[in-house]
Amino acid sequence: MGLLQEKLSLFYKSRWLVFVAAMWLQSWAGIGYLFGSISPVIKSSLGYNQKQLAMLGVAKDLGDAVGFMTGLLCELLPIWGALLVGAALNLIGYGWVWLIVTAQVPVLPLWAMCVLIFVGTNGETYFNTVSLVSCVQNFPKSRGPVVGILKGFAGLSGAILTQIYVLFHSPDHASLIFMVAVGPALVGIGLMFLVRPVGGHKQVRPTDGKCFTFVYGVCLLLAVYLLGVMVVQDLVPVSETVVSVFTIILLLILVIPIVIPIMLSFGPEPRNPDEEFLLPEPHNKEPGKSQLDSDEVILSELEDEKPKEVDMLPASERQKRIAHLQQRLLQAAAEGAVRVKRRRGPHRGEDFTLTQALIKADFWLLFISMIMGSGSGLTVIDNLGQMSQSLGYDNAHIFVSMVSIWNFLGRVGGGYISELVVRDYAYPRPIALAVFQLIMTVGHLFIGMGWPGAMYVGTLLVGLGYGAHWAIVPATASELFGLRNFGALYNFITLANPAGTLVFSSLIASTIYDSEAEKQHPQSMGSLLLHLPNAAAESLKCEGSVCFFLTSMIMAVLCVVAAGLCTVLVLRTRIVYANLYGKTSSSRLRL
Repeated sequence: MGLLQEKLSLFYKSRWLVFVAAMWLQSWAGIGYLFGSISPVIKSSLGYNQKQLAMLGVAKDLGDAVGFMTGLLCELLPIWGALLVGAALNLIGYGWVWLIVTAQVPVLPLWAMCVLIFVGTNGETYFNTVSLVSCVQNFPKSRGPVVGILKGFAGLSGAILTQIYVLFHSPDHASLIFMVAVGPALVGIGLMFLVRPVGGHKQVRPTDGKCFTFVYGVCLLLAVYLLGVMVVQDLVPVSETVVSVFTIILLLILVIPIVIPIMLSFGPEPRNPDEEFLLPEPHNKEPGKSQLDSDEVILSELEDEKPKEVDMLPASERQKRIAHLQQRLLQAAAEGAVRVKRRRGPHRGEDFTLTQALIKADFWLLFISMIMGSGSGLTVIDNLGQMSQSLGYDNAHIFVSMVSIWNFLGRVGGGYISELVVRDYAYPRPIALAVFQLIMTVGHLFIGMGWPGAMYVGTLLVGLGYGAHWAIVPATASELFGLRNFGALYNFITLANPAGTLVFSSLIASTIYDSEAEKQHPQSMGSLLLHLPNAAAESLKCEGSVCFFLTSMIMAVLCVVAAGLCTVLVLRTRIVYANLYGKTSSSRLRL
């Protein structure tokens, strides 16, 4: 009995149990991706036009992006307390929206609906923060795989929740809003004592690499299975029994990773367990700075006197050449031939504060490119319901599910491909982002032209490109501006989503959609203006590819501009990546 209790205690404190529980939590944390499914019922129930609906979309994106308060509360509260706050926000926000849509409480003004959507979606940031903070502390030397897998599950959550919704589907489509309100809250409360730091850096085993490979396999299996199920349900009528079987298999796939902590906890104990340290060993210098860069005093003429080919030399030879040149200049400075000045802030690859990064052209090139690429992708996700309806597709849920799958594959594939670029070729990571933005351009063109099957191809290409942004941009920011203040930098970068959708969705897409709808229904428009002057065009629907043609063309052009900005950033940072990932220094950045 004592041995069993010891094994159960080991299981409860296993870092792999925390990781698996975090994956389950993330499976319910992507509620923002379901906005394209719930927006049509909100629009029809409350009589909103496209511009009003777009404002709700912006509120949703703000709730998903504004995580400053989340970070502060996670430092003040215990982990379980932060999860409880997130569950409460999710339940209150979307629960109240469900009560309004089902006419159980009075309708609120648009600004109040935006507040409810913001509050409900902001609960998602607590789920994300708790999952990432706990697992990164438990796996300090495997942050890349951990973050990639967790963000992948968040990307798949839209498809997972849609499939679960189909099982309990009722004629009242507002039930999806009810599931969005109650489901994540219940899961967060159920897992709030499992997802937490457990000193995982002392639980290193030789089989960890195989465990990560197993989890990656489960992720890919889950993506392929969901894709197959959604296509079958879209093309072939299926009975409720078949839908139940599909959903049960889905839940079983989600449960499979629990095998890892069970085997590690109840199997034979490892010999000579290793230990990972949460922080690197001190070497009398700050992270991200070379030995030469740690000096506070530099010479103003050093960059002018240094030959350009020096930067392309191996690290050891480069430091010798620069040290020799600096010694010569110091001697000249002692004789009064040159002047000495102190450094005015960090250089690329060192640790920047947010304030220091905001005055750098590299940061704004990356951020503006993110606004154009990620913002245009999220605009498509938010308007999938209207886009599919305008092109004659009755069921928008299939596209919401598919774009979640492509989003997941974009995150995994974008991180993997960009890692090949920097590790094998020591070339700047943003070049991979430029390629994905050009892929998004083709996706926007397909949606805008409205060709047969255009929604399937468009959601594929846009979903892949959108997901790749969230794998490539954070990694690029950490390489160019350091890790010390990465949290502040990342939170600022996430503002690209609401900024992009504010421009693309609220100002461009909704205005053009309503304008085309008015052209198609001039008599209905006149009647609405006569009887309901404050709710003009509230029930008008636009049909045909013309509804989003101009919007898609504008977003396609801006994706090309974004790729151009990334190319400029590549040209500006080639030396940085050559220094970071050159053959002689490639081993320094292994996590």
